[in-house]
Amino acid sequence: MLTARCLSDDTLAHLEAAGHVCVLKDAFDFESPSEIANLILAENCEAALALHLYRGGRLLQGHRIPFGVIFGGTDVNEDANQAEKNTVMGRVLEEARFAVAFTESMKEMAQAQWKARQISLAVTSAVPVQPHAKGKIYVQSQGIATTPNAAFNWNTFLQRSEINQSADNLHIFLLICGLRQVKDPLYLVDAFSAWHQEEPNVHLVIVGPEVDPVFTREVKAKVKRAAGVRLIGEMPQEDLHAVVKNCFAVVNSSVSEGMSAAILEAMDLEVPVLARNIPGNAAMVKHEVTGLLFSNPQEFVHLAKRLVSDPALEKEIVVNGREYVRMYHSWQVERDTYQQLIRKLEGSTED
Repeated sequence: MLTARCLSDDTLAHLEAAGHVCVLKDAFDFESPSEIANLILAENCEAALALHLYRGGRLLQGHRIPFGVIFGGTDVNEDANQAEKNTVMGRVLEEARFAVAFTESMKEMAQAQWKARQISLAVTSAVPVQPHAKGKIYVQSQGIATTPNAAFNWNTFLQRSEINQSADNLHIFLLICGLRQVKDPLYLVDAFSAWHQEEPNVHLVIVGPEVDPVFTREVKAKVKRAAGVRLIGEMPQEDLHAVVKNCFAVVNSSVSEGMSAAILEAMDLEVPVLARNIPGNAAMVKHEVTGLLFSNPQEFVHLAKRLVSDPALEKEIVVNGREYVRMYHSWQVERDTYQQLIRKLEGSTED
């Protein structure tokens, strides 16, 4: 059996459905390649699949097991701009048997980044340099399948969030993210809090795991002082999907995104999306068609108010968003792609 280290419960399910035995681990749990070596030995791993070219991929180098990588977004958008990380990621890409990008633009960015590095190395070295990315990068958008918990109690969730108002009169905006700086969960807090003081029935609820302990303390302190803003910890996926289905709109305020699953899941659950206008979000959200894009907190509030007061716009966005996910983010297509790619990790390099 092939043992793989993979990025998500869905990807895990795709591989297990093909008969592979999988172990899912978080790259943040490992500080050095030696810890990965111990895991490989203990679990008898035959291959690996890592999310994020730097954070996950660098840990897999030199272990003599074949691996593939999936670009996370910040690796290409942010980390590639740092020379040391760029060099490490180029070496990872060279060793990987395949890489997956969520979009054509992400693939093009990666090819441009490591083609440039290849040219630079070729100029300074007499030894022929092999292309890092040529023929290795495949485009596969995230497949989406939502499973909201039918028994989930929305009123209990509101009480837990300390929102003591009638559910019928509320507009809950939901921001789903791990608490780390790249997700920028505080970006809208001041503007939203000011809006809440004008209209007490609007609330912003931030849901997600405490990824960065130092930044988490900053978020908690800020939210504690912000009227109309609440912070909830990580939730089981089915419960989170139920929360999305019950909320008024899902918000994304990230500085950088590869492809936000929260946005796609909201579309699938027929909930409108307001997203920060960055390349990763704009690749999925067409303004006033599949969602609304904002460039600053003031524009967010303006668009949110418009959405609250315009049921026709809300309905149009919801219908278009659901159709977009159905057409371009098929869970079955994603499964077929990963089951085919994982075969590249079987056998020797020459196979």
